[in-house]
Amino acid sequence: MQETPTKRPYVLELAASLISLALIIALMYVLQGVLLPLMFSILIAISLYPVAGTLERLRLGKAFSALLAVILAIAILSGLIWFIIHQVIVIGRDGAEIQTKFLSIFDTIQQWLQERFGLEPTDVVERLRGQANQILSNAASYVTAAFGSLGNILAGAVLVPLFSFFLLYYRVFFREFFFRAFRSTPQDVVHTTLNKIYTVVQSYLLGLVTVMGIVAILNTVGLWIMGIQYAWFFGTLASLLMLLPYIGIAIGSILPALFALATKDSAWYAVGVIAWFQVVQFLEGNVITPNIVGSKVSINPLMAIISILLGGMLFGLAGLILALPLTATIKVIFDAIPSMNAFGFLIGEPEKYHLKRYSTKILLKRWNLRDILEAKERKAKNETGTDENKEL
Repeated sequence: MQETPTKRPYVLELAASLISLALIIALMYVLQGVLLPLMFSILIAISLYPVAGTLERLRLGKAFSALLAVILAIAILSGLIWFIIHQVIVIGRDGAEIQTKFLSIFDTIQQWLQERFGLEPTDVVERLRGQANQILSNAASYVTAAFGSLGNILAGAVLVPLFSFFLLYYRVFFREFFFRAFRSTPQDVVHTTLNKIYTVVQSYLLGLVTVMGIVAILNTVGLWIMGIQYAWFFGTLASLLMLLPYIGIAIGSILPALFALATKDSAWYAVGVIAWFQVVQFLEGNVITPNIVGSKVSINPLMAIISILLGGMLFGLAGLILALPLTATIKVIFDAIPSMNAFGFLIGEPEKYHLKRYSTKILLKRWNLRDILEAKERKAKNETGTDENKEL
C-alpha cells in the first residue's frame, strides 16, 4: 500500500520562505553590480514590449523589432539628457548676474547674523573658509567616488540597452524557463503570475510616465505665471525627479526657488515656488496618480515608504527608483505562494471596510469570531450569576 505524503506544517513552510527571501536579498546585495543594470533592463524591456509587439505585427522580424524599440528608447533618453544639458548651458550664460545677486543675498544674511547674534563678518567668513578647507582636504576621495560612479554609469549605458534587447528578443525563451523551473506548480498558475507581473510593472511604468508629463505641465504653468525664467526646464526637471517617490518634487522645488531668489526682487517668489510645488505634489499623490495608475499597483503608503527606505539601504539611489516596481512584483509573487499570502495581503491596499468606523466588528464577523466571542461573554456572565446565587 502506497503511503500518502504528509503535508508540511504551515510554520515550516513560512520559515523556509522567509529564509529563502533573506538569502535572496543577501545575494542581491553581493551581486548588485550585475543585478542593477539587469533590473533596469527588465523595466525598460517591459515598457518597450508593446512597441516591439507592434513592429512584429508589421512583419519586421523579432530581432529587428526589438532592436528598433531599444533604439527608440535610447533616442528619447538622449533627447531628455540633451535638453537638460542645453538648458544648463543657457542658464550658465547669465552666471555673472546670478552670482552678483547671490553675493548681495549673502551680504544681507551676514548683516542679519551680525545684528541678531553679534557675529562679525570676519567670523562668518572664517567659518566658511574652514568648511571649504575641510571639503578640499577630502577632495581626493570625492574625485575617486565620482570617477567610480562615472564608470558605473558608462557600464550601465552599455549593458542596459544590450540586456533590454536580449530580454525582448528571448522573452518566450525566458517564459519557458519559468515553466521548467516550477514544474511542481500548476503551469496555469505560473502563466497567470507572469502575466500579472507584466501587467503590474507596465501599469506602473506607463502610469509614471503619464503622471510625470502632467506634473511637468503643472509645474511649468505655475512658474510661468510667477514669471520665473526657464520655466520649462525647472518644471520638467522637477517632474523627472519623481523617479524618487514621495521626495522627488520636494527636491525639485529647491532649485527653481533658489533661482527665483537670485533673479527676483522679492523673496516671496521663492516662497511661491515652493508653495506651488507642494500643491502639485498634493494633487499628484491624491488625485492624479490614483486616477491614472488606479488599483493595478496596489501598495499601501506605509509599505511603499518602508520599501523605499529598504531599497535605498540596499542599492542606494538606484534602489529608491526600483523600490516600488520591485515591491509590486514581490506582492504578485507572494499572492501566488500560499505560505506567503498573508505578506502579500500586508503589502496591498486596505479594503474599504478596514477604514470604516465599526471596522473591528466587521472584521470579527468576516472571520466568524463575533458569535464565538458573544457566546463566551454570555457563558462568562452566566457563570458569574451562578456563583452569586450560590453565595446567596
